Amino acid sequence: MSFNEKLLFLRSFIHDPKQVGSVTPSSRFLAHSMVNQAPWHEVKAVAELGSGTGAITRVINTKVTSTTKVLLFEMDKNLRHNLKTSYPDFSCYHNAASLVETIKSSHIHQLDCIFSGLPFFNFEPELRNTLVEQIYQSLKPEGLFIAFQYSLQMKKQLSEYFNIDTIKYVPFNFPPAFVYVCRKRET
Repeated sequence: MSFNEKLLFLRSFIHDPKQVGSVTPSSRFLAHSMVNQAPWHEVKAVAELGSGTGAITRVINTKVTSTTKVLLFEMDKNLRHNLKTSYPDFSCYHNAASLVETIKSSHIHQLDCIFSGLPFFNFEPELRNTLVEQIYQSLKPEGLFIAFQYSLQMKKQLSEYFNIDTIKYVPFNFPPAFVYVCRKRET
C-alpha cells in the first residue's frame, strides 16, 4: 500500500471517524485471512462493503476470474474515485444500504459472497439493522458473509441471520481484529 493511500485513508478518518472506523487501512494479514475463506472456484458474484483504499480489494482481485462480477461499495468519494481508477473492471457504488437494489440493477440474482470492512457498531441501530438485512437478502442460500470487526459486539445480531462458522482473531492488524465467517441461514 502506498503512502498516498495511507494518507488518503487517514484524511477520510479525520473527516468522518464513525464512517471509517480506523486510523489505518486493513493489513495484508487481515485481508488474506478474510479473502481466503471464500470458495473461489464457485464464486460468480461478490461484493465488498466499505472498500476503503482497497486493502481487501487487492486480494479479491488476485482470486477472481474475468467473468466474476465484483461490486465495491464505498461512501467516501475520494476513496471511491481511487478504487474506480485502480479497479476499472469492478463496479463501484456509494451506499451499501441499497445493496439489494444495486445487485438487481446489475442483473445479479444473488451474491455468492460478501466481504465487509464496515464498522457496524459505529452506526446507529437503524442503519446497522438495514445493512444486515440487505446483506442477508442479497446472499444466495448458504452464501458467505465475511466481515471483520474490532470487537465481538456484533456476534449476537449476526447470529440472528447467519450461522457463524468461525470467528478468527487476527493479531497482525492495527488494531487487532476479529474475522467473522458467516453462512446465510434459511428461515
